[in-house]
This record gives sequence, C-alpha cells and structure tokens, in this order.
Amino acid sequence: MSKPVDITSTQHFSQVLSSSRIVVTDFWADWCGPCKAVAPMYEQLSAQLSRPSTITFTKVNTDEQKEITSTYNVSALPTFIIFKAGRETKRIKGADPKALDAAVKQLAQEAASADDDGEPVGDFGTTGGRWTGAEAPRNYSDITDAVDLLGLDFLNLDGELGDKRTVFDGSKPSSANMKGKASESSKKDWIESDTDEQLMLFIPFQATVKLHSIQLTSIPPKDDEEAPVRPKTIKLYTNRSTVLGFDEADDTPATQELEIKENDWDSKTGTAKVELRFVKFQNISSLVIFVVDGEGDGEKTRLDRVRLFGETGEKRAMGKLEKIGDQD
Repeated sequence: MSKPVDITSTQHFSQVLSSSRIVVTDFWADWCGPCKAVAPMYEQLSAQLSRPSTITFTKVNTDEQKEITSTYNVSALPTFIIFKAGRETKRIKGADPKALDAAVKQLAQEAASADDDGEPVGDFGTTGGRWTGAEAPRNYSDITDAVDLLGLDFLNLDGELGDKRTVFDGSKPSSANMKGKASESSKKDWIESDTDEQLMLFIPFQATVKLHSIQLTSIPPKDDEEAPVRPKTIKLYTNRSTVLGFDEADDTPATQELEIKENDWDSKTGTAKVELRFVKFQNISSLVIFVVDGEGDGEKTRLDRVRLFGETGEKRAMGKLEKIGDQD
C-alpha cells in the first residue's frame, strides 16, 4: 500500500513530477472541511493505483507551500490536478469523489495499456514516461513538451530523412539497438544536415521557460566510412523571433558556446548532456541551436533526439483561497 507523498518544497515537487509518468496532486488545507471529507477516498485511490515511476499520488498543503499553490493558480479547495509527463492535463475543483475516481482510474488504464503494448524504455530509463539517454538533472523536469512543434524552423536539413519534429519524439530511437541503422520495419526517425555538417535549429516554446540543460542523442553507424558524425561545436541563442541565417549567426554573439568532447557521449545510448549557464537561460521564449561542426571528418551531422530540462510557465499572483463543498 502506498500513501500519498507529502510535498515539502518546490524542489521536491519538481523531482516527483520528473520521476513519475503520472502525478495526481491534492491541494488542501487544515481548515478546509471538504478537504478532510474526501481525504479517505483519495488515500484509498493511492493505495490501489500507485505504481513506482508510473503513478504517484501527492498532497500539497496550501498554507505551507504557497509558492506551489501560486504557480498553479489554485484558488479553491480542494483542487485536484493530474499531471502527465510533468504537464497539467486535468483539474478537478471541489470534493467530487466520482469525478476524481473516474479520472484517475482512466489514467491507470492508459498506463497499464502502454505497458502491455511494450512502450519503449531506454537503455538508461524514462523520465515522465519518455525515453531518456542520460540521467535527468536533479530537481528539474523534462520540458520538451513545451516546444511549439508547428513553429520549428531548421536550416540545411536533409529532407529525405526524418521530419524536424522527429527529434522531439518521446520514444526510444529506433536505431538505438541497430548500431545507428533503422530496422527494415522502422522509419528513419532522426535528422541529418544536408550540404555540410552545419545545422541551424530554431525552437520556439508554447510558454516562457527556464532552461537548465539539454540532452542530445546522436547514433551514427560505426561501420560506414561515409556515415554522418555527431555534433561537436554548439552555439546557443535565446529569444529570437525567427531562425538565424548561417552568416548572421557568425556576426551575432551567442548566449553560450560549448564543445562536446568525445568522452561526453554515453557509449550505450549515444547521448551527451549539455550543461547550460542557468542564469543566462531564464524567461526563454525560443532557443536556436547552431551546430557549427561535427566530430571527425564526416560531411554531415546527425541528431536522433533532443531533450530539454528546466521549468515551464510563469508564476501567477495567488488570490484568496476558497473552500468548495461536496458536489452532486
């Protein structure tokens, strides 16, 4: 039997959101009668449906965790919020046992179905239900879902391979177990540069974000002399309204420039962790990743996955909390 997890800080909550595919949160207070009335039923759901790294039930005392309460704009008690992959998907206001029971059990069925269908699990593991090729940073969530996929703009992209949205897919790369080659039944779910090794990736976000780090996965074939190479020199630009041209990038100061060394790539997953100067990546509306060159003598650069870690959304002023009675 698993009891709901009492959240003790914003960092604790972020850690839970990043470590469990589904998180159910009860926002409550000691003075709230309806909160106490629905608590036994909530604990029963937790005991029945909690599953490590898959479904986690939590409780947030709004008097003690005012920052979390403000961040999620909770204005009535009790309020139940359901998160999938770190993002809010459903909100239930009031002590409504039927609505809460139905919503949570539906998610449990979806999670069980995904497991039965053999959802891909990475060589390293999953973060919020997604494949990751490296360990997630402590206290930060995978925020790749915040990417505005419709606004993506990549330059020098080989159009015969994967679509630009492919690199943000949450599944395990199809070529991860094929030494860089897709199986006959799998599509090519990676991207490569076209005329040379340079790539320019314009990545807008659906909301303002704080970026802590980036994970790049690149799995080029090892037995092909003409195979593409992994990125080496990277320049990052923030809050651009459109993609940078290659000549323009040379004349524009980068927010951060770094070099990925050969030993930075995980030998099993082909993933490198790019640590950012966090103070320079606050309130970010867009990110441009400029792959200046690749590792080795190859003429093209390959990317299989891009994962982004940090925080999403802006904090809102917390209004007066109200308690909501039982609903029919």
